[in-house]
Amino acid sequence: MPEVTDDERGRRMFKIHQEMAVEKAIEKIRLNLGADWKIYSAHDIELLKYILGECWGSLDRRKWEQVTFTRLSKDAVDAIIRVAKEVKREERLESDAIQEVIGLLQRIP
Repeated sequence: MPEVTDDERGRRMFKIHQEMAVEKAIEKIRLNLGADWKIYSAHDIELLKYILGECWGSLDRRKWEQVTFTRLSKDAVDAIIRVAKEVKREERLESDAIQEVIGLLQRIP
């Protein structure tokens, strides 16, 4: 069996931590939105996870931990999903979209 390199271990650990952080954020958002959460399709939720994961990778961990996902409004979630859709349709650069979503996350009261 081939050896796993330190780089590969590092990438795997990064991905695991990223997924855990995003799942934690999604759970907070879901609980906050309550019944409104049911309007989102599985595809919408995957887009939300994708863009939040990219934001997690771009933000300092302390800043990520300061984001109050429990206060994220439905309008903000809609905006984040819209931005992710634009990236996937190649209507917007991913780097610009990530910066926009980070800005939105950091403005949550």
